[in-house]
Amino acid sequence: METDLLNPSSPYSASKTAADLLVNAYHVACGLEVAVARSTNNYGPNQHPEKLIPKLITNALRGKSLPIFGSGQNIRDWIFVDDNCGAILTVLEKGEKGQIYNIGGGNERKNLEIAKEILRCLSLPEAMLEFVPDRPGHDFRYFLNCERIHRLNWTPRVGVEEGFQKTIDWYKGGQWWWRPLVRSMR
Repeated sequence: METDLLNPSSPYSASKTAADLLVNAYHVACGLEVAVARSTNNYGPNQHPEKLIPKLITNALRGKSLPIFGSGQNIRDWIFVDDNCGAILTVLEKGEKGQIYNIGGGNERKNLEIAKEILRCLSLPEAMLEFVPDRPGHDFRYFLNCERIHRLNWTPRVGVEEGFQKTIDWYKGGQWWWRPLVRSMR
């Protein structure tokens, strides 16, 4: 629920929690009209190749191994970027000021499942998977109860299989965009 206690376990998640608290403090102390949108993991075209799905796709397209943290059992809910943008617009237009809205795609997957699906879509072998040491403080599962935003008559439209295929197709055709980024990440 949006009212559940936040308990970040890494500097990254702590920074997101701090942003939520700061925005809420401005609402309470200064009357600023705000609504907070908490989204699950986004994916889609044009996402920086440092993020999980673009990293896996761009590595696969370059014939490189697909790095999987730990055992790959970490679970995330995935939402296609267009659906997330639609949800944020819904919060802006219909949301109650001072409220928090969880935004999720209803597509929970283990990181290992994501990697295997990408390899399957590209007709590549699972031998390309490479298990690497897990990150310190790496959260096991992110899950959001999204009932509040559903009451605003918003639901995601793009299923994960369709979204993955759109994303993979974009990275196949968008190598002019991501290859310089990958080179600069070395």
